[in-house]
Formats: sequence, C-alpha cells, structure tokens
Amino acid sequence: MAVTGDETESAATGDMPAYQLRSPTSGLPQGLVMAASPGSLSMHSPPVHTEEVTRKREVRLMKNREAARECRRKKKEYVRCLENRVGVLENQNKTLIEELRALKDIYCHKNE
Repeated sequence: MAVTGDETESAATGDMPAYQLRSPTSGLPQGLVMAASPGSLSMHSPPVHTEEVTRKREVRLMKNREAARECRRKKKEYVRCLENRVGVLENQNKTLIEELRALKDIYCHKNE
C-alpha cells in the first residue's frame, strides 16, 4: 500500500495515523522514510555496538563454560569422597558386626 503526497500531508496534520507505508518515490529521503517506521530504529544499530555486544556475549559464554567445567569437577570430587567414605563405613560396619558376633558367642558360652 503506497501513500500519495496528499495522504502524507494529511498525516502531518494529524488526520491519519502517524505510521504509514510510504512509497520510495514519495520525494522524501530514504533515511526519513525509515525513521518513520516503528521498528527501524532498533534494527539498524551501529556495527561497533553490535561487535561490542557480541564480544561481551562471547566472554560471558566462555566464563559460563569454565564455571560449569569447574562445577562438574567439584561434583566428581565430592562423589569420589562420598564413595570412599561409604567404603570406610562399610568396612567399619563389618568389623563391628564381627565383634558383636564374637561378644555374643562369648556371652552365650559363659551362661551355659
């Protein structure tokens, strides 16, 4: 839908909505036509800004990867320590069970 010159003038006076489709041959500079559309300002940001945003994103992602790697390493170490503790406690439990059995045998033979 192209807007003619008359419609553009009426839009300037407030008779029509502010956002209109304009034809490239409307006589207005292309930059002015782009500035009239609602989403055009955010779509065309300077390349320096996008490079900085991209760089910051990459740095953030790299730090996140390193933090995740460290977290996984600590978790493995924690699980390894728990497994060692389980082994020690199982051995201690076996020893205590054997000691209890021996004491029961001594007590039962003593009462006979």
